[in-house]
Amino acid sequence: MRIRGLIYLGILIMGTACKNDDIQVLPSSEWPALMEIPTGFPEVPEPSDNAFTKERWELGKRLFFDKRFSSDQSISCASCHKQSIAFSDDVAKSIGVENRTGFRNAPSLTNVAYHPYYTREGGIQSLEQQIAVPIQEHDEFNNNIVELAALLQADPDINQQALNAYGRAFDPYVLTRALACFERSFISGFSPYDLYINNIDQEAMSDIALRGMDLFFSDELACSSCHSGFNFTNYAFENNGLYLTYADSGRYRLTFDTLDIARFKVPSLRNIALTAPYMHDGSIVSLEEVIDHYATGGFNHKQKSNLIQGFELNNSDKQALQAFLESLTDDTFITNPIFAEP
Repeated sequence: MRIRGLIYLGILIMGTACKNDDIQVLPSSEWPALMEIPTGFPEVPEPSDNAFTKERWELGKRLFFDKRFSSDQSISCASCHKQSIAFSDDVAKSIGVENRTGFRNAPSLTNVAYHPYYTREGGIQSLEQQIAVPIQEHDEFNNNIVELAALLQADPDINQQALNAYGRAFDPYVLTRALACFERSFISGFSPYDLYINNIDQEAMSDIALRGMDLFFSDELACSSCHSGFNFTNYAFENNGLYLTYADSGRYRLTFDTLDIARFKVPSLRNIALTAPYMHDGSIVSLEEVIDHYATGGFNHKQKSNLIQGFELNNSDKQALQAFLESLTDDTFITNPIFAEP
């Protein structure tokens, strides 16, 4: 019930929210050169009321690093979404205000612009709406978006940026849209895998990674049944047999459909080698352990996906599969200075 309340409150505060039907496609020619759309990627979708501009992006970047977002002014968005690890966190559950432990593992923001819905149960329809959730979460920022907007409006520099970017004083509308504009620029598609598969550099992947790629896309392992497409996710909701009994009910929290118990949105595997610990609760600490989990087939939870069947791999094959997953790391993305704290 709590998540529904937060979602609806956020929508009411922000006014009319963007729906997927309002999404338009942003031509790559309008993006700065350092935000080039990678080969094989679709154009970046954007809402009709939040078209990309340099002014909006710069305001969003400033807000991303602003610790005034938290009620005790101790953390910012960047505290739990660190560029060096693909805008994820390196702990099982992030620490929020007053050292409170978060509810779930913080997801990577890699290619977040392409998500059709947000949060692990998929209850948010746009990136703009999603911005409101951590602001109000008790264990994250524990703030009130209206009061936060008033605080930031009183900052002359930020308010002037809002006027320049959106033609209005800083308010919740500006806050959510500027941050979403900045986060839409987190485009990652220049990994060794991308360079190889797009015939840019045929030496980009090692022999062991190439063997791992064959395993990944094989019918025997069927990894690509869920981790498919340019972003290595089908955005479906699955139960992967992590537990026999789950403390977190997953998508069921949103739908109250028993078929959705402990089902979570399939994550992207881009930059996966950087984003440990893994799973919705950060309970698996290494890629090697992730591979072992899927090899066993997991626990036979009543809602476990029938795609999780288990498989047999020798140590050499496991190392190859891990090498392929590591080839999805985009070093240019995690070191790009345009994303660094201002």
